[in-house]
Amino acid sequence: MASSASTPRVVARRRTQASKSKSKSKSKKQDYDDTRCEHCGSGDFGSELLLCDQCDRGFHLFCLRPILPSVPIGSWFCSSCSSDRKTIPRFPLVQTKIIDFFRIQRSYETDCQVEDIDNNNNKKRRRTRSLGALKKKRRRLLAYSPSEDSARRLEQMASLATALTATGAEFSNELTYIPGMAPKSANCPAFEKGGMQLLSREDTEALNLCKTLMRKGECPPLMVVFDPLEGFTVEADKFIKDMTIITEYVGDVDYLRNRENDDGDSIMTLISAATCSKTLVICPDKRSNIARFINGINNHTPEGRKKQNLKCVRFNVDGEARVLLVANRDISKGERLYYDYNAYENEYPTEHFV
Repeated sequence: MASSASTPRVVARRRTQASKSKSKSKSKKQDYDDTRCEHCGSGDFGSELLLCDQCDRGFHLFCLRPILPSVPIGSWFCSSCSSDRKTIPRFPLVQTKIIDFFRIQRSYETDCQVEDIDNNNNKKRRRTRSLGALKKKRRRLLAYSPSEDSARRLEQMASLATALTATGAEFSNELTYIPGMAPKSANCPAFEKGGMQLLSREDTEALNLCKTLMRKGECPPLMVVFDPLEGFTVEADKFIKDMTIITEYVGDVDYLRNRENDDGDSIMTLISAATCSKTLVICPDKRSNIARFINGINNHTPEGRKKQNLKCVRFNVDGEARVLLVANRDISKGERLYYDYNAYENEYPTEHFV
């Protein structure tokens, strides 16, 4: 990344530019040297100056709305040239359509699963209270508490369906293993460099309860909204307690080596192995849930770090690596959710995040 105006200007490449003769290439280079951002008028920070593949006008990554974190690998068109920059169509607020979209299951079996987990949790709570001060209480993860109003839950799910449809993804609440990518056998927590913490039995039950609730259509109390500066982002739709499981980060599991030139801005590390060939990532571009739309903080500023209200944690869950987003403090209704994209590896460019 360029850090000052004195840095040599290298305009972000046009991805559709065909190879030309020497004289033409030199002429093009001179043209690019004169390129300025259409928003701020500056020609500085050339490595972050992106050219439209149709009109050749320049735009700083951080001047775009929403901001782009990196130069896309594929073709990119500015808002004036893009044919699909229309008002985002909202997913219809129709119960049958939402049930089909999320493949919601309403059955006696899932009702019994929730009842059994709740009964077990109540027994454990009573047992813990009886021990009193004999044992230091360990902070446990909490399953989220859905909104009680079923109509409000439909609105929450419709907001997520809108975002997924607009980004061309289908809903999934599990890690998916696609032929040609990493097999499930590759997801071995033992490969994690430095080891991976084991999710306790009680916390695993809380996670399983979250999964069961979602299968029943009792989604987390979250609303996906579109912000002109941040793009799709997520807000709490009711008060959320500290240590609550917000969601699991899901998508297609692949080897990092297969995704090194991927321009997706939502790839999440699943296993950071000592051997690079065993490092796995989660790719939510085709299949994902609400985790894909939770934004990151600008961890270069104190103001940005103060906005963090979630933490991203990798766990060994029954012999499989999983990534959870968990509240790291109480979250008020209407508050937007943020976590640190660089909690594990300082590789994500967040200096221009709001």
